[in-house]
Amino acid sequence: CLWTLAAILKETLKDALVPRAGVLKKLLAPLDAVLEGFYNAILLHHFDSHHYTSPYSEATNNLISFIDLLEVLLASRIELELSLRCQRILFLKVSYVLNLISSSIPYVIKKKLILLLRKCVLYKSREDAKSGSLFSQTPSLCEDMLALSNAVLQVVNLTWLNQIPLSGKSSYFGSSEAVRGDDSQGGSDQTVLRALSLVVLKALEFKIHNSATEAEIK
Repeated sequence: CLWTLAAILKETLKDALVPRAGVLKKLLAPLDAVLEGFYNAILLHHFDSHHYTSPYSEATNNLISFIDLLEVLLASRIELELSLRCQRILFLKVSYVLNLISSSIPYVIKKKLILLLRKCVLYKSREDAKSGSLFSQTPSLCEDMLALSNAVLQVVNLTWLNQIPLSGKSSYFGSSEAVRGDDSQGGSDQTVLRALSLVVLKALEFKIHNSATEAEIK
């Protein structure tokens, strides 16, 4: 079901001949509360890392399908500002994703979630390029980016980054140790390293630009 819904959304976004905003709203509006419930259940209430020990398990495949759906929902918001809750949930409750990334789930899922976060922080840049400054027109967008930035900076201020692996092997963010048998450059996943760095920098940039006081900026 998740795969089918994601496939329909992808095809709708590709189709230039249909009124995409209307079609997406008709499709997503009845599912709005359901998809938020899925988000809460899959990523928080019913999440058990023991079910995700293998990258080939059914639970892992289901979670990957859900992440794919979240990615398409993000793309639908970038293309068409519908302001449905299911399009905003990734920003407003990003802490669930941050917790998953630092949990014991397979590396393939961690990487997908980190790359999804990268797309979230690049959301503002794409909108600014497309329409000047969309933030003044859509307050919900500014609210969402601020919620995401606050959550990211809060965990980064703790020990979150130290728990993030940079490969399927024993190489961690900030570690100076090379993986056994590899050189120091080959041990880390450079894509994940760049994505994590960009997420932190963009969160910091947005927070600074939207802080009211000098003390808050510091």
